[in-house]
Amino acid sequence: MGIDIRLPLGILFSLLGLILVAYGLVGDSSLYQQSLGINVNLYWGIVLLVFGALMFALSRRGARAEARASAVPESTRTAPR
Repeated sequence: MGIDIRLPLGILFSLLGLILVAYGLVGDSSLYQQSLGINVNLYWGIVLLVFGALMFALSRRGARAEARASAVPESTRTAPR
């Protein structure tokens, strides 16, 4: 089909999310006084991690669907109308 951008995006956002979650968990809590005590790094790390996992899962699903479609012989495929 073409280049599927979801796989590198999933990996990138998952790694960034993991880094932010780790920093949010072990970081100094005095950093969050300006944000009303809300651990912004932790929460945005979770958001990025979930988005990255979703992109990664969608890329794997697309790859399986493409592999399944290529496994079907050409003669059994229906022609578009």
